[in-house]
Amino acid sequence: MNLEFPGVLGVSSRMKEIARLLELVAPADATVLLLGETGTGKELVAQAIHLNSRRRQGPFIVVNCAALPETLLESELFGHEKGAFTGATSKKEGRFLLAHQGTLVLDEIGELQPSTQAKILRVLQSREFEPLGGTRPLKVDVRIIAATNRNLESMVQKGTFRDDLYYRLHVFPIMLPPLRERLEDLPLLAEFFLKRFQEKYHCPVKTLSPEALQAMRRYSWPGNIRELENILERGIILCQGEALGLDALPSQIQRLACEPEKDAVGTEPGPPEWEKEFIFHTLEKHAWSRQDAAAALQISLEELDFKIKAYGLKA
Repeated sequence: MNLEFPGVLGVSSRMKEIARLLELVAPADATVLLLGETGTGKELVAQAIHLNSRRRQGPFIVVNCAALPETLLESELFGHEKGAFTGATSKKEGRFLLAHQGTLVLDEIGELQPSTQAKILRVLQSREFEPLGGTRPLKVDVRIIAATNRNLESMVQKGTFRDDLYYRLHVFPIMLPPLRERLEDLPLLAEFFLKRFQEKYHCPVKTLSPEALQAMRRYSWPGNIRELENILERGIILCQGEALGLDALPSQIQRLACEPEKDAVGTEPGPPEWEKEFIFHTLEKHAWSRQDAAAALQISLEELDFKIKAYGLKA
């Protein structure tokens, strides 16, 4: 399965394992719980699951449970009848009903209040709910994908999250790694975003310079993939050439280019593994045209030939 989403793009072992899990769970229609730090691509993975499921022709609806106060969230999820509360001047269908025969993503589900947790538990158990002010239950056929950056197991132990709801959601958990733990995926992710922004802004930028990539690999990425996307969008606006260089990156990343890279015992390392991967990826991208690859890497043809031989690269 080839999923064209940055949340599941990668050559790292952890992303390959996640891709394998998605292949298994997408067609199974089971409830999925996506865990991971903010910005790790949980919504994109949820969309990948939906588009590779039997519900792909149905609606895909995302609700951010942290964005609304509890009273408004209940109305948003379950809908309401006319006159159900002050200001309810007309009937409104909730997200559960709108997602019928499709997928509903409950993002930031760890932020739910206990009363809303109980109502969502009922939907998971019986596949029915009552709108606010309603007098009869409505049946719904919807797949639930929940996502959170919080430790739900710890919340269960503290009594702030219902244990019965946790076990209903915890059918097929998938932990998404932070970007700092999958830095070998940086070239592929960067290419994805650069191509997107190149088309959006009609600019000539096609790749990262080796210096920019090296500095980015030393950065801790607290905002994960979302931060990478924002930095590359800003950089591609600033950049005038075909390769996005250090000068187009934020200062906190630029400073890292001046710091010597140390190995585990504190000595200067040999050629980094990421450079081998980056050069190989660039050669593949340019159909192994050494001239085009050298131009993209902003190095001489002689230097590229030396690196190809040193790394033992072959088409």
